Amino acid sequence: MDLLSKLSSGAELLLAPERVLLPDGIGQDIAVLVAGGRFARVAPLAQLRAERPDLEAIELPQRLLMPGLIDAHTHLTQALGKSLAFGEPSEIFRRIWVPMEASLREEAAYVSAKLASLEALRGGFTTVVDAGTRSDEGIEAVTLAVREAGIRCVLGLTCNDLADPQPEQAYGRLIERAERHLARFEHDALVHPSLAVSIPEVGSDRMLARVAALCAESGRVFQTHANEHLVAVERSLVARGLRPIELLEHCGALNASTLLAHATLLTPREARLLRERGAAVAYNPVASVWKGNAVLDALALHEQGVPFGLGTDGTRYDAFRLLDAAEAMQRIAFGLARGDSSCGGGWTWLEHGTRGGAQAVGLGSVTGAIEEGRAADFLLLDLDVPELQPSWDLGWELVRLADRSQLQAVFVAGRLRLWQGWPVDWDARALMRQVRELACEDIARAPIQRVHPTSDEHRRRAARR
Repeated sequence: MDLLSKLSSGAELLLAPERVLLPDGIGQDIAVLVAGGRFARVAPLAQLRAERPDLEAIELPQRLLMPGLIDAHTHLTQALGKSLAFGEPSEIFRRIWVPMEASLREEAAYVSAKLASLEALRGGFTTVVDAGTRSDEGIEAVTLAVREAGIRCVLGLTCNDLADPQPEQAYGRLIERAERHLARFEHDALVHPSLAVSIPEVGSDRMLARVAALCAESGRVFQTHANEHLVAVERSLVARGLRPIELLEHCGALNASTLLAHATLLTPREARLLRERGAAVAYNPVASVWKGNAVLDALALHEQGVPFGLGTDGTRYDAFRLLDAAEAMQRIAFGLARGDSSCGGGWTWLEHGTRGGAQAVGLGSVTGAIEEGRAADFLLLDLDVPELQPSWDLGWELVRLADRSQLQAVFVAGRLRLWQGWPVDWDARALMRQVRELACEDIARAPIQRVHPTSDEHRRRAARR
């Protein structure tokens, strides 16, 4: 029986990889028993062989078994327009994302979310945190898409009452919808409910307070963007007289359920508030490079014990390039000036991309680590590649040298989802054809305003100059 057949064969798998990324580092001669969608046992191989003589150990030489990474902040229904944002200045949500998402038909929202889920799995993410769509049909479409793709999803429901033409009437309707959303997915195996207000100033004080309280009571996360750009901070000051994080604190919406996307422009007081209130942050280093004007001082948050995960913000779903960007941006923005040649020592970014990220997004007891009782969300990485020869420090090498092309298998909830980059139980090529058919029409209908030309047009203009 070949390896693919073995990995797909039974309800129980006894895996014997050469290396395992454990919470305290990379171990050898460790075996993992997967049963019922969870890690049933993690122990020395000889011990597990003795405990389970009825199971044949699947030998995985020159393979690393590691937790699937957590994308702590993304937008699944933006995948059809991802390259439209290239070269654009900040606040692109006003000119591109809001008009695009609002124009998506249900089918387009579905294929966008499924395409993003596929990209995420191919990149090594087994969990994505969707910050809430602006598509009226988005929630149902995203739910169907993530289930079919087989990825774990923290699914945000947007509750922007001040963005409604009749905010007074919108409040009650949105709160009722929020309560149904939390109840509907309370015991779902893959979809974990969340509530969101896109940016604090589009939620009334009572809305911010209520959704944060609902999330705290239910053990879910309340998502919002905060301090993403300088203009976002100034807009909040003009609209509400407070900076975004100050506004959340003022409303009682800054607590241990709060997950702030970006938080790049933190004042010392805001950093203290995050620590004291137990709020978490999604650090989005690629977004800072592509469309921001600041970088989160994530190492400072790490030292202060503020939970944070690593997010793509929908830029590109490549977990290993995200690890590299997380470390590189800290080095460029802070480490060089401080003379900090370590900038987290490599392991810090692995930690916040996996177990620390799971904690930040409210799934700390569910996923993010190779530990008994947690969901079996994991990757099999091929170590037999030129880039990792010779290997002296695999932790650092995973951050700087590893690549998604090394991903042999991706498992979510103990089930093989991808083999060598492609789904094992659904047709990704057919989805791609569907994307091509739908994207042109839906994007053409959207009143998108781009500031910069395409790359080829930019080249032509440069030549004329």
